[in-house]
Amino acid sequence: MIAYPEIDPVAFALGPVKIYWYGLMYLVAFASVFWLGKRRARIEPSIIRPDQIDDLTFYGALGAIIGGRIGSVLFYNFDSFIDNPIYLFKIWQGGMAFHGGFLGVLVAMELYRRKLGCSFFQLTDFIAPLVPLGLAAGRLGNFINAELWGAPGKVPWAMKLSCEQFPPERYIDFAGPLCFSPRHPTQLYEMLFEGLILFAVLWIISAKPRPVMSVSGYFLLLYGIARTGVEFIRLPDAHIGYLMNTDWLTRGIVLSVPMIIVGFAFIIYSRREKPNATVS
Repeated sequence: MIAYPEIDPVAFALGPVKIYWYGLMYLVAFASVFWLGKRRARIEPSIIRPDQIDDLTFYGALGAIIGGRIGSVLFYNFDSFIDNPIYLFKIWQGGMAFHGGFLGVLVAMELYRRKLGCSFFQLTDFIAPLVPLGLAAGRLGNFINAELWGAPGKVPWAMKLSCEQFPPERYIDFAGPLCFSPRHPTQLYEMLFEGLILFAVLWIISAKPRPVMSVSGYFLLLYGIARTGVEFIRLPDAHIGYLMNTDWLTRGIVLSVPMIIVGFAFIIYSRREKPNATVS
């Protein structure tokens, strides 16, 4: 068992302006996309030039932020939005969702690929290996914020929390509202599987020319599997709870399983492409 460290969510303050670690993790995420994109664009053949990565990162950042906020509101806080539509703009209260950010990035890439002059899946195949390190940074931000905890666990790395770090009223806990129980650090699990491991696998897969759509398919498939696996021990928010009278089905599983199905279909379908229909 490990005691969760006392981490101030505020990285530093500039007068009355507070800079939070979670916000800095977004900057790290966008910087990693920019750096990896530049590096990937130098590999021939490429659908994009290194000097075009600036615009690509800008479009992707807008899509991730706008989509992440809208997704958080629609997928996880819709009642609050219905009660007060202004809630959508209360970003200082927190609330970002991966699946919303993912859809936002897809919309942004559709807009940018028209400017670029390539197909949609050529562009998504290019950006897929750039994304996971940013996801890892985001999950580290969740850990610093002491949010998205898992169920009680007996593993040596389970985290012991105070009731302030694990407010019982925030989570549906099938083991009871025991805020002092050592818990699975599911943020770090997601950082590892959805971030670092997914990055390594996709970078290796994309190192050789692949049929168009295949790298995108592997991203969907592997992310969906990783997220679904962690969801079985990650606790849902109390205002959502488990779905369909189960003690295991979460909103995250419902949103991630379609990614597995679509990703697998993309991989199979991509094998019908001609060998020269590739992107690197």
